[in-house]
Amino acid sequence: MKSKLIYRNRILYNCVMRLLYGRHYACRGESVADLIPAGSSVVDLCCGPAVLYERHLSRKHITYTGIDGSERFIARVKQLGGHGILQRISTAGESLPAADYVVMQGSLAYFLPDPSLLIDRMLAAARKGVIIAEPVRNLSSSRSALVRRVAIAASGGPGGEQPQRFTEQMLDDLFARYRVDKAFLIPGGREKVYFLAPQEHPGV
Repeated sequence: MKSKLIYRNRILYNCVMRLLYGRHYACRGESVADLIPAGSSVVDLCCGPAVLYERHLSRKHITYTGIDGSERFIARVKQLGGHGILQRISTAGESLPAADYVVMQGSLAYFLPDPSLLIDRMLAAARKGVIIAEPVRNLSSSRSALVRRVAIAASGGPGGEQPQRFTEQMLDDLFARYRVDKAFLIPGGREKVYFLAPQEHPGV
């Protein structure tokens, strides 16, 4: 299935994200980057055009691997000096590349109804922690007509799939099965960030 234009054009992708997140857009990456010490290794799942690396991690001398299903986005990762892997992520499959930190921003809903299978793979690959940031406020109901239209247009995944949306309570319930060292909303309250201890698996 042909992917949406925003998943093939990094300039349009960044413009859409800026519109959706407004003045808090920079906080989206900063909130994740602040959890990662300088000199670490990072695997970024569904990395998009590597905004996290370009604007927040590269200056911290991070060894960065971005994984995404877009050829153009992976080409961008390599252009920035990172290691790019062209691959559509699935809930189950081969082991993920090992790293100090395994990260995912704004993509967990595409793995419903059971994203725990993917989270377990992330934990198995992470030596120091897993960081997941996920929207908890649906902008398709924004008071701004423009933001509503953009949010609806951008809501499909890279392959056109329409995800179920998380609420904050749904995410809290999901991560209650893991050892969460930190959990907090980014400024503006659009996303919630969870930091999971490595090698932890759901309890029975």
